[in-house]
Amino acid sequence: MLADVNKNQLRFLMLCMIWGSTWIGTKAGIEAVPPLLFAGTRFTAAGILLLLYTLAKEETASFKVQDGFRFAVVSILMITLCYGPLFWGMQYIDSGTAAVLEMSLTPIALLVFALLLNEETLDGRRILAIALGVCGLVVLFWPAAANGSLPAAEAFPGARLWGGLAVASAAFTYGYGSVMARPLLRTYPALLVSGVTTLVGGIVLLIAALAFEPGAVAALSGDWGTVAWLGWFFLVIFGSLIGYTTFMRLLRDIGASRAGSYAFVSPVIAVALGAAVFGEQITAMDVIGIVVMLSGAYLAMSGVPATDATVLEREPEPKRPHEDLDNDPKCQIRAIMKQNQQCRGRLR
Repeated sequence: MLADVNKNQLRFLMLCMIWGSTWIGTKAGIEAVPPLLFAGTRFTAAGILLLLYTLAKEETASFKVQDGFRFAVVSILMITLCYGPLFWGMQYIDSGTAAVLEMSLTPIALLVFALLLNEETLDGRRILAIALGVCGLVVLFWPAAANGSLPAAEAFPGARLWGGLAVASAAFTYGYGSVMARPLLRTYPALLVSGVTTLVGGIVLLIAALAFEPGAVAALSGDWGTVAWLGWFFLVIFGSLIGYTTFMRLLRDIGASRAGSYAFVSPVIAVALGAAVFGEQITAMDVIGIVVMLSGAYLAMSGVPATDATVLEREPEPKRPHEDLDNDPKCQIRAIMKQNQQCRGRLR
């Protein structure tokens, strides 16, 4: 059975499991810590750890100056301009609407930008997979969106509209950044790209939080409580170090639109955890939405290439005996002279 599941499919399943459970850590953290500060510290810490691990494994590559701008843009798009508006907008719209907007738009944005930047080609199978996933998300989350209420303490004129636009924009900045990251992943190891983007994006997010977010400076004292700290560590280790790096590898190997179909499986994991941990009820409509979403994800991921790691991430192949001598010009000249002598001997 496992022989039929290739490396990228296993990575995809692991990513869905991890990112489907990160909502527990996020919920535990933002109830005690300002959201932007919580996210900024998380990504900054993860970036530092990833780069240290990269140096320890010697998975580095010669940095090209012309790639510096792309690294900066990818970092800001995927981290700063994704999580900043996302957390801000979620204060003003209910969780069901936020889930429908962000999760359904992410795969669509990934496909659109992949097509615009000539990273992928369009086919009916991919369109059908995304359509199924979006329909499943609507079925699963729309009841919560329809019955949700706007937090009165946070409301201002147009708050629901601006909050929804902010959440939607997060999906498109993440999608654009992901597609722009793929050329970097063909040049640099995935660990290095993950480390740089999380560190740079996290620092910018942290600066923005300290400058504009109420209560962020006071929260630097670290008096968050045990539950919030446990959630923070869970997000750093699993959500960022493992999950984000896994997504980068999938992005490199199978493309943005296929990798983005995690958005159709992670909600299923979240619903299952909610039922198991918090005793939440699963309705018949939930089951229908889950089946439709999983069908879309299966359609997107079936037949993905089992791409091996790039040359940068492979172990160097052992040299053949005398390989260095074979490439030595002096040795090559001697070999040619020896062949000429043998030919003259045969002619005589």
